[in-house]
Amino acid sequence: MSITMAVNAGSSSLKFQLFEMPQETVIAKGLVERIGLNDSIFQLEYGNDQEVKVVEDIPTHDRAVEILFHHLEEYKVVEQFDDITGVGHRVVAGGELFKESALVTDEVIAAVDELGEFAPLHNPAEAAVMRAFKERLPKATMAAIFDTSFHTTLPAVNYLYSLPYEYYEDFKARKYGAHGTSHSYVSRRAAEMLGRDYHSMKIITCHLGNGASITAVENGKSVDTSMGFTPLAGVTMGTRTGDIDVSLMPFLMKKLGITDVSEMVNILNKKSGLAGISGVSSDMRDIIAARDAGNERAKLAYEIFVSRIQKYIGQYIAVMNGVDAIVFTAGIGENSSVVREDVINGISAFGATIDSERNNTRKEAIISTEDSRYVVLNVPTNEEVEIAREVERLK
Repeated sequence: MSITMAVNAGSSSLKFQLFEMPQETVIAKGLVERIGLNDSIFQLEYGNDQEVKVVEDIPTHDRAVEILFHHLEEYKVVEQFDDITGVGHRVVAGGELFKESALVTDEVIAAVDELGEFAPLHNPAEAAVMRAFKERLPKATMAAIFDTSFHTTLPAVNYLYSLPYEYYEDFKARKYGAHGTSHSYVSRRAAEMLGRDYHSMKIITCHLGNGASITAVENGKSVDTSMGFTPLAGVTMGTRTGDIDVSLMPFLMKKLGITDVSEMVNILNKKSGLAGISGVSSDMRDIIAARDAGNERAKLAYEIFVSRIQKYIGQYIAVMNGVDAIVFTAGIGENSSVVREDVINGISAFGATIDSERNNTRKEAIISTEDSRYVVLNVPTNEEVEIAREVERLK
Protein backbone atom coordinates (compact mmCIF):
# COMPACT_ATOMS: atom_id res chain seq x y z
CA MET A 1 0.00 0.00 0.00
CA SER A 2 1.23 3.50 -0.87
CA ILE A 3 0.10 6.14 1.60
CA THR A 4 0.52 9.90 1.34
CA MET A 5 -0.02 12.18 4.30
CA ALA A 6 -1.20 15.77 4.05
CA VAL A 7 -0.02 17.79 7.04
CA ASN A 8 -1.18 21.27 8.04
CA ALA A 9 0.58 22.78 11.04
CA GLY A 10 -0.77 25.94 12.64
CA SER A 11 0.65 27.99 15.48
CA SER A 12 -1.09 25.76 18.06
CA SER A 13 -2.55 22.97 15.93
CA LEU A 14 -1.68 20.08 13.64
CA LYS A 15 -4.19 18.74 11.11
CA PHE A 16 -3.44 15.59 9.14
CA GLN A 17 -5.03 13.27 6.61
CA LEU A 18 -3.81 9.97 5.17
CA PHE A 19 -4.68 8.93 1.61
CA GLU A 20 -4.20 5.67 -0.25
CA MET A 21 -2.77 6.85 -3.54
CA PRO A 22 -3.36 7.22 -6.38
CA GLN A 23 -7.00 6.35 -5.61
CA GLU A 24 -7.18 9.31 -3.17
CA THR A 25 -9.04 7.11 -0.69
CA VAL A 26 -9.07 8.64 2.80
CA ILE A 27 -7.65 6.16 5.32
CA ALA A 28 -7.63 8.40 8.37
CA LYS A 29 -7.73 12.02 9.42
CA GLY A 30 -7.35 13.96 12.60
CA LEU A 31 -6.34 17.03 14.50
CA VAL A 32 -4.19 18.06 17.42
CA GLU A 33 -5.45 21.25 19.09
CA ARG A 34 -4.18 23.54 21.84
CA ILE A 35 -0.50 22.66 21.37
CA GLY A 36 1.48 24.53 24.01
CA LEU A 37 -1.58 24.92 26.27
CA ASN A 38 -3.03 22.81 29.04
CA ASP A 39 -5.48 20.06 28.10
CA SER A 40 -4.39 19.68 24.49
CA ILE A 41 -6.71 17.53 22.37
CA PHE A 42 -5.73 14.72 19.99
CA GLN A 43 -8.46 13.41 17.67
CA LEU A 44 -8.27 10.59 15.13
CA GLU A 45 -10.92 9.17 12.77
CA TYR A 46 -10.18 5.92 10.93
CA GLY A 47 -11.61 2.62 9.73
CA ASN A 48 -15.37 2.21 9.91
CA ASP A 49 -16.25 5.46 11.67
CA GLN A 50 -13.90 4.66 14.54
CA GLU A 51 -12.83 7.65 16.61
CA VAL A 52 -10.15 8.34 19.19
CA LYS A 53 -10.01 11.41 21.41
CA VAL A 54 -7.26 11.97 23.97
CA VAL A 55 -6.85 15.00 26.24
CA GLU A 56 -3.35 15.57 27.60
CA ASP A 57 -0.78 18.36 27.73
CA ILE A 58 1.14 18.57 24.45
CA PRO A 59 3.79 21.27 24.90
CA THR A 60 5.40 21.28 21.42
CA HIS A 61 4.75 20.39 17.80
CA ASP A 62 7.49 17.75 17.99
CA ARG A 63 5.59 16.07 20.83
CA ALA A 64 2.37 16.31 18.76
CA VAL A 65 4.06 14.44 15.91
CA GLU A 66 5.36 11.82 18.36
CA ILE A 67 1.85 11.24 19.72
CA LEU A 68 0.42 11.09 16.20
CA PHE A 69 2.79 8.31 15.16
CA HIS A 70 2.21 6.48 18.42
CA HIS A 71 -1.55 6.38 17.82
CA LEU A 72 -1.22 5.46 14.14
CA GLU A 73 0.73 2.42 15.31
CA GLU A 74 -1.42 1.67 18.37
CA TYR A 75 -4.67 1.59 16.38
CA LYS A 76 -3.04 -0.13 13.41
CA VAL A 77 -4.05 2.65 11.03
CA VAL A 78 -0.76 1.96 9.25
CA GLU A 79 0.71 -1.54 9.21
CA GLN A 80 4.26 -0.24 8.87
CA PHE A 81 5.56 3.30 8.58
CA ASP A 82 7.43 2.44 5.38
CA ASP A 83 3.99 2.33 3.74
CA ILE A 84 3.91 6.11 4.11
CA THR A 85 5.77 6.97 0.91
CA GLY A 86 4.90 10.64 0.72
CA VAL A 87 4.21 13.59 3.03
CA GLY A 88 2.99 17.00 1.94
CA HIS A 89 3.33 19.95 4.28
CA ARG A 90 1.19 23.04 3.88
CA VAL A 91 3.37 26.14 4.33
CA VAL A 92 1.78 29.58 4.59
CA ALA A 93 4.59 31.81 3.32
CA GLY A 94 6.97 30.99 0.47
CA GLY A 95 7.79 34.59 -0.33
CA GLU A 96 9.32 35.08 -3.76
CA LEU A 97 11.71 32.20 -3.08
CA PHE A 98 9.20 29.39 -3.67
CA LYS A 99 7.03 29.93 -6.72
CA GLU A 100 5.92 26.29 -6.67
CA SER A 101 6.02 23.26 -4.39
CA ALA A 102 9.46 22.01 -3.35
CA LEU A 103 10.96 18.75 -2.11
CA VAL A 104 11.85 19.09 1.55
CA THR A 105 15.56 19.30 2.31
CA ASP A 106 17.42 20.75 5.28
CA GLU A 107 17.95 23.87 3.16
CA VAL A 108 14.25 24.17 2.37
CA ILE A 109 13.33 23.78 6.06
CA ALA A 110 15.83 26.50 6.98
CA ALA A 111 14.38 28.78 4.29
CA VAL A 112 10.82 28.18 5.55
CA ASP A 113 11.97 29.09 9.06
CA GLU A 114 13.66 32.23 7.74
CA LEU A 115 10.50 33.22 5.88
CA GLY A 116 8.79 33.29 9.28
CA GLU A 117 9.04 37.08 9.20
CA PHE A 118 6.26 36.95 6.57
CA ALA A 119 4.06 34.54 8.62
CA PRO A 120 5.33 34.49 12.22
CA LEU A 121 2.34 32.50 13.53
CA HIS A 122 2.73 29.67 11.01
CA ASN A 123 6.09 29.20 9.28
CA PRO A 124 8.16 28.41 12.40
CA ALA A 125 5.63 25.74 13.42
CA GLU A 126 5.61 24.31 9.90
CA ALA A 127 9.41 24.13 9.85
CA ALA A 128 9.41 22.34 13.21
CA VAL A 129 6.88 19.77 11.98
CA MET A 130 8.87 19.15 8.77
CA ARG A 131 11.97 18.41 10.84
CA ALA A 132 10.00 16.01 13.05
CA PHE A 133 8.51 14.14 10.06
CA LYS A 134 11.84 14.01 8.24
CA GLU A 135 13.39 12.35 11.27
CA ARG A 136 10.62 9.75 11.56
CA LEU A 137 10.12 9.05 7.84
CA PRO A 138 13.56 9.43 6.24
CA LYS A 139 12.62 7.35 3.15
CA ALA A 140 9.39 9.17 2.28
CA THR A 141 9.14 11.79 -0.47
CA MET A 142 8.46 14.97 1.45
CA ALA A 143 7.19 18.16 -0.17
CA ALA A 144 6.39 21.67 0.98
CA ILE A 145 3.26 23.08 -0.64
CA PHE A 146 3.12 26.85 -0.31
CA ASP A 147 -0.07 28.85 0.21
CA THR A 148 1.54 31.71 -1.67
CA SER A 149 2.50 29.70 -4.79
CA PHE A 150 -0.91 30.02 -6.43
CA HIS A 151 -0.62 33.79 -6.13
CA THR A 152 2.79 34.10 -7.80
CA THR A 153 0.90 34.75 -11.04
CA LEU A 154 -0.34 38.12 -9.74
CA PRO A 155 0.75 40.94 -12.07
CA ALA A 156 2.94 43.67 -10.58
CA VAL A 157 0.10 46.15 -10.87
CA ASN A 158 -1.77 44.08 -8.27
CA TYR A 159 1.03 42.82 -6.01
CA LEU A 160 3.00 46.05 -5.57
CA TYR A 161 2.20 48.58 -2.85
CA SER A 162 2.49 52.29 -3.61
CA LEU A 163 5.73 52.57 -1.66
CA PRO A 164 9.21 53.60 -2.83
CA TYR A 165 10.06 50.90 -5.39
CA GLU A 166 13.38 50.10 -3.72
CA TYR A 167 11.49 48.71 -0.71
CA TYR A 168 10.29 45.95 -3.01
CA GLU A 169 13.73 45.54 -4.59
CA ASP A 170 15.60 45.51 -1.28
CA PHE A 171 13.13 43.94 1.16
CA LYS A 172 10.55 42.14 -1.05
CA ALA A 173 7.77 44.28 0.44
CA ARG A 174 4.73 43.27 -1.64
CA LYS A 175 1.43 41.41 -1.55
CA TYR A 176 1.83 37.62 -1.25
CA GLY A 177 -1.66 36.42 -0.36
CA ALA A 178 -2.57 33.15 1.36
CA HIS A 179 -5.02 30.21 1.21
CA GLY A 180 -3.66 29.53 -2.29
CA THR A 181 -4.12 25.76 -2.06
CA SER A 182 -7.79 26.23 -1.22
CA HIS A 183 -8.41 28.87 -3.91
CA SER A 184 -6.72 26.63 -6.48
CA TYR A 185 -8.77 23.56 -5.54
CA VAL A 186 -12.21 25.18 -5.40
CA SER A 187 -11.78 27.26 -8.57
CA ARG A 188 -10.75 24.14 -10.55
CA ARG A 189 -13.55 22.13 -8.99
CA ALA A 190 -16.11 24.83 -9.86
CA ALA A 191 -15.06 24.69 -13.52
CA GLU A 192 -15.40 20.87 -13.44
CA MET A 193 -18.88 21.11 -11.90
CA LEU A 194 -19.94 23.51 -14.64
CA GLY A 195 -18.32 21.51 -17.44
CA ARG A 196 -16.39 24.62 -18.44
CA ASP A 197 -12.79 25.19 -19.53
CA TYR A 198 -10.97 26.36 -16.40
CA HIS A 199 -8.51 28.30 -18.52
CA SER A 200 -11.17 30.47 -20.09
CA MET A 201 -13.19 31.43 -17.00
CA LYS A 202 -13.36 34.39 -14.63
CA ILE A 203 -13.96 33.06 -11.11
CA ILE A 204 -14.08 34.79 -7.71
CA THR A 205 -13.37 32.43 -4.81
CA CYS A 206 -14.44 33.35 -1.27
CA HIS A 207 -12.52 31.35 1.36
CA LEU A 208 -14.45 32.34 4.47
CA GLY A 209 -13.32 30.89 7.78
CA ASN A 210 -11.69 32.28 10.91
CA GLY A 211 -9.14 33.47 8.38
CA ALA A 212 -10.80 34.75 5.22
CA SER A 213 -9.61 35.78 1.78
CA ILE A 214 -11.11 36.55 -1.62
CA THR A 215 -9.29 35.77 -4.89
CA ALA A 216 -9.84 36.70 -8.53
CA VAL A 217 -8.96 33.74 -10.79
CA GLU A 218 -8.80 34.57 -14.48
CA ASN A 219 -8.04 31.92 -17.11
CA GLY A 220 -6.75 29.55 -14.42
CA LYS A 221 -4.44 32.08 -12.74
CA SER A 222 -4.71 34.11 -9.56
CA VAL A 223 -4.65 37.76 -10.66
CA ASP A 224 -5.55 39.45 -7.37
CA THR A 225 -6.20 38.42 -3.79
CA SER A 226 -7.31 40.17 -0.61
CA MET A 227 -4.62 39.09 1.85
CA GLY A 228 -1.42 41.05 1.53
CA PHE A 229 2.17 41.03 2.77
CA THR A 230 0.80 38.90 5.62
CA PRO A 231 -2.59 37.21 6.20
CA LEU A 232 -3.67 40.27 8.24
CA ALA A 233 -4.93 42.27 5.25
CA GLY A 234 -8.20 42.01 3.36
CA VAL A 235 -11.69 41.35 4.71
CA THR A 236 -12.73 41.35 8.36
CA MET A 237 -11.90 37.97 9.94
CA GLY A 238 -12.46 36.09 13.19
CA THR A 239 -9.80 37.95 15.16
CA ARG A 240 -7.96 39.91 12.42
CA THR A 241 -8.79 43.45 11.37
CA GLY A 242 -8.48 43.07 7.64
CA ASP A 243 -7.66 46.34 5.85
CA ILE A 244 -7.05 49.40 8.05
CA ASP A 245 -5.33 52.77 7.73
CA VAL A 246 -1.82 52.08 9.02
CA SER A 247 -1.73 55.56 10.60
CA LEU A 248 -4.08 54.13 13.22
CA MET A 249 -1.20 52.08 14.63
CA PRO A 250 0.95 54.92 16.02
CA PHE A 251 -2.22 56.78 17.07
CA LEU A 252 -3.51 53.82 19.08
CA MET A 253 -0.07 52.95 20.45
CA LYS A 254 0.18 56.45 21.88
CA LYS A 255 -3.33 56.33 23.35
CA LEU A 256 -2.79 52.85 24.82
CA GLY A 257 0.74 53.49 26.07
CA ILE A 258 2.14 50.72 23.87
CA THR A 259 5.83 51.04 22.98
CA ASP A 260 6.45 47.67 21.34
CA VAL A 261 4.97 47.52 17.83
CA SER A 262 4.65 43.72 18.06
CA GLU A 263 2.13 44.20 20.86
CA MET A 264 0.03 46.36 18.56
CA VAL A 265 0.33 43.87 15.70
CA ASN A 266 -0.79 41.14 18.13
CA ILE A 267 -3.95 43.16 18.88
CA LEU A 268 -4.66 43.53 15.17
CA ASN A 269 -4.15 39.79 14.62
CA LYS A 270 -5.71 38.24 17.71
CA LYS A 271 -8.08 40.69 19.39
CA SER A 272 -9.82 42.39 16.50
CA GLY A 273 -12.18 41.33 13.70
CA LEU A 274 -15.51 39.74 14.62
CA ALA A 275 -14.33 39.15 18.20
CA GLY A 276 -13.21 42.74 18.70
CA ILE A 277 -16.30 44.36 17.20
CA SER A 278 -18.90 42.07 18.74
CA GLY A 279 -17.32 41.48 22.14
CA VAL A 280 -19.01 38.08 21.87
CA SER A 281 -16.88 35.64 19.89
CA SER A 282 -14.73 35.10 16.80
CA ASP A 283 -17.04 32.25 15.73
CA MET A 284 -19.69 33.20 13.16
CA ARG A 285 -22.19 30.77 14.71
CA ASP A 286 -21.97 32.63 18.01
CA ILE A 287 -22.18 35.99 16.20
CA ILE A 288 -25.38 35.00 14.37
CA ALA A 289 -26.95 33.57 17.54
CA ALA A 290 -26.15 36.77 19.49
CA ARG A 291 -27.41 38.92 16.62
CA ASP A 292 -30.69 37.00 16.49
CA ALA A 293 -31.01 37.46 20.26
CA GLY A 294 -30.83 41.25 19.80
CA ASN A 295 -27.15 41.97 20.45
CA GLU A 296 -26.46 45.15 18.44
CA ARG A 297 -22.67 44.77 18.39
CA ALA A 298 -22.98 41.22 17.08
CA LYS A 299 -25.35 42.55 14.39
CA LEU A 300 -22.79 45.22 13.48
CA ALA A 301 -19.95 42.67 13.34
CA TYR A 302 -22.01 40.46 11.02
CA GLU A 303 -22.88 43.37 8.72
CA ILE A 304 -19.26 44.53 8.53
CA PHE A 305 -18.13 41.00 7.65
CA VAL A 306 -20.68 40.72 4.82
CA SER A 307 -20.03 44.26 3.58
CA ARG A 308 -16.26 43.80 3.29
CA ILE A 309 -16.77 40.61 1.24
CA GLN A 310 -19.19 42.40 -1.08
CA LYS A 311 -16.69 45.22 -1.63
CA TYR A 312 -13.95 42.78 -2.64
CA ILE A 313 -16.26 40.93 -5.00
CA GLY A 314 -17.10 44.25 -6.65
CA GLN A 315 -13.39 45.10 -6.94
CA TYR A 316 -12.57 41.79 -8.56
CA ILE A 317 -15.41 41.99 -11.06
CA ALA A 318 -13.75 45.25 -12.07
CA VAL A 319 -10.23 43.71 -12.06
CA MET A 320 -11.34 40.93 -14.46
CA ASN A 321 -13.93 43.06 -16.28
CA GLY A 322 -16.59 40.49 -15.57
CA VAL A 323 -17.24 37.24 -13.73
CA ASP A 324 -18.52 33.78 -14.70
CA ALA A 325 -18.76 32.22 -11.23
CA ILE A 326 -18.52 33.08 -7.54
CA VAL A 327 -17.50 30.25 -5.22
CA PHE A 328 -18.00 30.02 -1.45
CA THR A 329 -15.79 27.71 0.61
CA ALA A 330 -14.17 27.06 4.06
CA GLY A 331 -15.84 26.94 7.48
CA ILE A 332 -18.25 29.86 7.11
CA GLY A 333 -18.49 29.82 3.33
CA GLU A 334 -19.37 26.11 3.14
CA ASN A 335 -21.68 25.96 6.12
CA SER A 336 -23.51 29.28 6.48
CA SER A 337 -26.33 29.56 3.97
CA VAL A 338 -27.36 32.88 5.51
CA VAL A 339 -23.93 34.46 4.90
CA ARG A 340 -23.91 33.24 1.28
CA GLU A 341 -27.42 34.56 0.66
CA ASP A 342 -26.79 37.94 2.30
CA VAL A 343 -23.53 38.47 0.40
CA ILE A 344 -25.08 37.78 -3.02
CA ASN A 345 -28.43 39.47 -2.39
CA GLY A 346 -26.59 42.64 -1.37
CA ILE A 347 -24.88 42.84 -4.77
CA SER A 348 -27.88 41.89 -6.90
CA ALA A 349 -27.07 44.67 -9.38
CA PHE A 350 -24.30 42.42 -10.74
CA GLY A 351 -26.95 39.98 -11.92
CA ALA A 352 -27.18 36.92 -9.66
CA THR A 353 -29.75 35.76 -7.16
CA ILE A 354 -29.67 32.90 -4.68
CA ASP A 355 -32.09 29.98 -4.93
CA SER A 356 -33.02 29.48 -1.26
CA GLU A 357 -33.80 25.78 -1.70
CA ARG A 358 -30.51 25.04 -3.49
CA ASN A 359 -28.64 27.15 -0.95
CA ASN A 360 -29.90 25.03 1.94
CA THR A 361 -26.84 22.75 1.81
CA ARG A 362 -23.35 22.20 3.08
CA LYS A 363 -22.36 20.10 0.08
CA GLU A 364 -21.18 20.82 -3.44
CA ALA A 365 -23.95 22.65 -5.24
CA ILE A 366 -24.92 25.37 -7.66
CA ILE A 367 -26.89 27.72 -5.39
CA SER A 368 -27.94 30.50 -7.79
CA THR A 369 -31.17 30.65 -9.79
CA GLU A 370 -31.34 29.44 -13.38
CA ASP A 371 -31.73 32.99 -14.72
CA SER A 372 -28.68 34.40 -12.91
CA ARG A 373 -26.17 36.26 -15.08
CA TYR A 374 -23.32 34.30 -13.44
CA VAL A 375 -23.27 31.11 -11.40
CA VAL A 376 -22.85 30.97 -7.60
CA LEU A 377 -21.53 27.72 -6.12
CA ASN A 378 -20.87 26.14 -2.75
CA VAL A 379 -17.70 24.04 -2.99
CA PRO A 380 -16.29 22.51 0.22
CA THR A 381 -12.53 22.94 0.08
CA ASN A 382 -10.17 19.99 0.15
CA GLU A 383 -6.70 21.38 0.66
CA GLU A 384 -5.52 17.97 1.87
CA VAL A 385 -6.23 16.16 -1.39
CA GLU A 386 -4.65 19.04 -3.31
CA ILE A 387 -1.52 18.62 -1.15
CA ALA A 388 -1.50 14.84 -1.70
CA ARG A 389 -1.73 15.36 -5.47
CA GLU A 390 1.26 17.69 -5.38
CA VAL A 391 3.32 15.09 -3.50
CA GLU A 392 2.45 12.48 -6.11
CA ARG A 393 3.46 14.87 -8.88
CA LEU A 394 6.86 15.38 -7.28
CA LYS A 395 7.59 11.69 -6.61
